[in-house]
Amino acid sequence: MTAGDPSPGWTVALMHRLVEEGADVLELGVPFSDPTADGPVIQAASERAIARGVCLRNVLEMVEQFRKDDDRTPVILMGYLNPVERFGYREFCTAAGSAGVDGLLMVDCPPEEMKDLRALMDSEDIRPICLVAPTTTDVRRRMIAEFADGFIYYVSFKGITGADRLAAETVLEPVAAIRAVSKLPVVVGFGIKDADSAAKVAAVADGVVIGSALVSLLAEAEHEAEAHERAARFLAPVRRAMDNMALRKADQAIS
Repeated sequence: MTAGDPSPGWTVALMHRLVEEGADVLELGVPFSDPTADGPVIQAASERAIARGVCLRNVLEMVEQFRKDDDRTPVILMGYLNPVERFGYREFCTAAGSAGVDGLLMVDCPPEEMKDLRALMDSEDIRPICLVAPTTTDVRRRMIAEFADGFIYYVSFKGITGADRLAAETVLEPVAAIRAVSKLPVVVGFGIKDADSAAKVAAVADGVVIGSALVSLLAEAEHEAEAHERAARFLAPVRRAMDNMALRKADQAIS
């Protein structure tokens, strides 16, 4: 979800609700004015949050508030390098570590540009979450695998978030190629919108990321209770479908 959208005051409670409904990891989007990897839905969410005054420091405050009642669920910040540079690498890592951030995913900061920041992240036990794309070469895939920590995020197709053209069978080979060079979990994102697509991807990956579909539903809520209802109605069947897929995989492995 995008921090601060639909309302800054709703974010922390919604984070807890998503965990209650089965989310294993929370990816909290940091609002940014030029989210080049994101589609219209998340772009609009960022614009709304920025219009309400939400900045990176506010996002860290939200994580800190969430941690008062949940010290177990991993929280990953997803965003872009500019706000971190403005904050200051050292100052950001210290503040993020203190707030309880577990990982950082910055789509416009490749490993080559992250070395100085990585040392500071390591000192605060913040994991660098790295992306692998369909266009990633074998050599670069190995380099990313050596640099990444936490998990590796496979981008299921060339393009922006929110597109509706994921064919689950197309991720089988790329996920296998990543596993050949890394022992980290491999999660798949982009184009996963419902329980059916989540279950199909979960059949071959270690996890799925759903962003735009949830952000879009939350944006339509007129009050906080409705946002919670929408989150629960959306996520609960996704969780059930993925759990059922896991049981089928286990049965197949035994047989």
